[in-house]
Amino acid sequence: MDPLETTPELTRRQVMATGSALFLAGSAATKAAGSEGKTMYGLIGRMIAAPGKRDALAAILLEGTGSMPGCLSYIIAADPTNPDALWITEAWDNKDSHAGSLKLPAVQAAIAKARPLIAGFDSRSETLPLGGHGLMKAG
Repeated sequence: MDPLETTPELTRRQVMATGSALFLAGSAATKAAGSEGKTMYGLIGRMIAAPGKRDALAAILLEGTGSMPGCLSYIIAADPTNPDALWITEAWDNKDSHAGSLKLPAVQAAIAKARPLIAGFDSRSETLPLGGHGLMKAG
């Protein structure tokens, strides 16, 4: 298999886009293999919860929106080195889909609910997704 090819095996995740709305924004993109002009856009960031509130914050992020058009992958992970930190990893079919997700009513509601539990952010990186196991094909 071509290393830039993606697979359709990832089922729709049920997570919220709160983290991206609060701190993950930017302008990186790359041509995705086989996507006929579509670009993929990625973000990785670490969110710090108020002391002792990581589980509650993660629950908000994991509640589920049903559908975020253009979202190929959205992963919330606990940081094993910091009991208050969460990593948020996103892959989108393009930057515009990411921007559009921030306008969804469910995402706006999650932002409002999560804001009091967030102490800050200490890491943010834009990425250029090329594909890989579990990443749905853009386009």
